[in-house]
Amino acid sequence: MDWLEALLLGILQGLTEYLPVSSSGHLAIGSALFGISGEENLAFTIVVHVATVLSTLVILWKEIVWLLKGLLQFKWNSETRYACCILLSMIPVGIVGLFFKDVIEGVFGSGLVIVGCCLLVTACLLSFSYYAHPRQKENISFRDAFIIGLAQAVAVLPGISRSGSTIATGLILGNKKESLAQFSFLMVIPPILGEALLDTLKLLKGDGDAIVNTIPTFSLVIGFLAAFIFGCIACKWMINIVKRGKLIYFAIYCAIVGAVTLTFCLI
Repeated sequence: MDWLEALLLGILQGLTEYLPVSSSGHLAIGSALFGISGEENLAFTIVVHVATVLSTLVILWKEIVWLLKGLLQFKWNSETRYACCILLSMIPVGIVGLFFKDVIEGVFGSGLVIVGCCLLVTACLLSFSYYAHPRQKENISFRDAFIIGLAQAVAVLPGISRSGSTIATGLILGNKKESLAQFSFLMVIPPILGEALLDTLKLLKGDGDAIVNTIPTFSLVIGFLAAFIFGCIACKWMINIVKRGKLIYFAIYCAIVGAVTLTFCLI
């Protein structure tokens, strides 16, 4: 992997992690176009995922500080309730990650057909959330947090957008646009870090040093910086997009990319 490929894939990861278009699906497409596969792709994926988590911490640092201050009071308050909602939302994806990781990895290795199909599913979900107008709720309930967590668990499939599925599910449930993007991005931090840790352990079980050494250090640094910078841009942008309710444009985009991907695979 040269530095230009790392730059393009880093930009792709940074933008698509937060925009509702599926970072895993786009990385799979990009890796296929550049001929990058196997454990080399896994090592790069770990690096850019950590970069996007750091971009979340930078953009949402005020919310994270607010949450930590409330938790350190060691009493039941709005911050503690919010943290409990985040923990509850993590249960489904935690179960999938611990007990069905091999199955999911098998799906990732099954080619781009599944990516194209899942992108079409993402397009349908975003479209439905755009046209649905349920009664608005003041706060995200524990029930809604768990259901949003189920959507995040389904989004481990390549092509199902993590941010798109969680935000769209929250909108369908009637939660306010202003709070959904923030909740969606905060709830994803522990699962992404957990996934990166599991992938790192998997890499180390093999010849991890040899695999990492096949990717130039400069390429890894370029990929990390690109994912971090564009992750910050996309995270900030996505919060504003959700507030304006413009997800339908991403539905159209996902439908086009999904259709093109399927057509390319079937020709």
